[in-house]
Amino acid sequence: QVQLVESGGGLVQPGESLRLSCVGSGLQFSDYAMNWYRQAPGKQRDLVAGISTLGGANYADSVKGRFTISRDNARNTVILQMNSLKPEDTAVYFCNAQRLLDFWGQGTQVTVSS
Repeated sequence: QVQLVESGGGLVQPGESLRLSCVGSGLQFSDYAMNWYRQAPGKQRDLVAGISTLGGANYADSVKGRFTISRDNARNTVILQMNSLKPEDTAVYFCNAQRLLDFWGQGTQVTVSS
């Protein structure tokens, strides 16, 4: 049974940082591209950042220069470091493992507010 468990969300003020983690189990983690998506209330779920099996990263334009995605295959973990957070970054953040099938975590809430 595949499980993806996110952690690290919370309430922060604009300009602060958060570090999201996603730990996978029940899958050959290194064989999956790993992605972070986010969904704000009333909006669609959008790709924030992705990292390939070889470590190549891509980012949504709205987070380039502020967010960094990384992976540690030995620990089955993907990290999203979020700096200079803005109120518009407020959303539920989801971890996604992508190969022939997609798997999703349950999400973690990130709220950026003064």
